[in-house]
Amino acid sequence: MAKKILLLTGDCAEDYEVKVPQQALMMLGYHVDVAAPAKKAGDMLQLVVHDFTTLDTYIELTGHRIPVDLAAADVKAGDYAGLVIPGGRAPEYIRMHPEVVDLVKAFFAAAKPVAAICHGTQLLAAAGVLDGRTVTSYPACAAECRLAGAEWRNEPVITDNNLVTAQAWPNHPEWLRAFVALLGAKIEI
Repeated sequence: MAKKILLLTGDCAEDYEVKVPQQALMMLGYHVDVAAPAKKAGDMLQLVVHDFTTLDTYIELTGHRIPVDLAAADVKAGDYAGLVIPGGRAPEYIRMHPEVVDLVKAFFAAAKPVAAICHGTQLLAAAGVLDGRTVTSYPACAAECRLAGAEWRNEPVITDNNLVTAQAWPNHPEWLRAFVALLGAKIEI
């Protein structure tokens, strides 16, 4: 049986930060389940694409719609080898669901590999799992990381024990390579 990975997200997650890890991990033979709070199996999530124009911040464009595999409340961390937390706006509001925060805490309590990218650290901060860690994220989340007790560094990807964090989707190759290594797999070319 293939190892299972949980991708924990919600509406308005960054499209690339959901679909690229999902498909890359599936290509490597992992089974990837998408879970979200306030949704059930078969419900659809609306993803978004963030883009830069002449504004001081990004704009949000409509991305793909993807199905939810199971409700976050139905997930058991013990069924999964690792956790992926994409960025976008989803982490900002899914962190308000106690079952989501408890799920993140369970992955850390079991020292399972966790990969968070961009705004995904907002969920980690809410779960109280960043204290004493060294992380990176989208720079706009640096203050939250620091307030949660982490040392934030302006680096593309950082691995700290069972946690690998990245700033944004351009860092996918290094971020996913580090996550797969935490899972115990080896990619050779």
